[in-house]
Amino acid sequence: MLFDFDGTLSLGVGPVVAYARAAAQQLPVDEAHAFVETVVATLDEHPSGRAPGTSAIDGYDLVRLMSADHGIRPETLGEAYLASRAHLGSPLAPVVAPDDLAEFLSEARQHANLVVATNAPDIRISEALEVLGLAGLFDAVYTSLGKPNGMAAVLDDWLPRGQVLSIGDVWINDLAPAHARGALTALVGSTSDETPDVTPTFSAHHLHDLYPAITEWLRTSSSSPFSPAPSER
Repeated sequence: MLFDFDGTLSLGVGPVVAYARAAAQQLPVDEAHAFVETVVATLDEHPSGRAPGTSAIDGYDLVRLMSADHGIRPETLGEAYLASRAHLGSPLAPVVAPDDLAEFLSEARQHANLVVATNAPDIRISEALEVLGLAGLFDAVYTSLGKPNGMAAVLDDWLPRGQVLSIGDVWINDLAPAHARGALTALVGSTSDETPDVTPTFSAHHLHDLYPAITEWLRTSSSSPFSPAPSER
């Protein structure tokens, strides 16, 4: 089972707001405050970041798009993102886990390998997993993947070992590469913007709503017993 991190295992707008604050530091104080408040107000209404009238695929993308309208230089956003990740899981960028996730994963580990596959850099991922109550539950953690293309390396590692279920909140990044190679997929979050090309095996607004279907799949899967994890990336 391949899990995306932000928006799937790790919920809450705290890290995105931290990113907005870091990006706004180049602005005068009043303008910086206005930008952050605008981001917060938008996320309050659309926590996924996929606000109507924008092409944002998540909260981080929303901040990138909104920053252009507030005079934030695009070349500074990479540094701002890294600065914000240094606070991941802290009071400055709080996160929460989906309901009952630790219990679900503890049970799932009896039937499958559990893997994190994220575009995020390896900055405080371990600490965030600890805060989320998920430490020690994953067999491998892949960071800085550059999804969607970077998913190929993860799939190369795991598809030869049996069936794969890729779970995430962004179809094009987390699920489309797995779907294209015959893996199962589970889409988490709003499905109101789905198109005919978005065809997950399972879908629900909340990850915990998928536990019964995933558990049934694990129990009835005809795949071989799970294998030791390949070397982490």
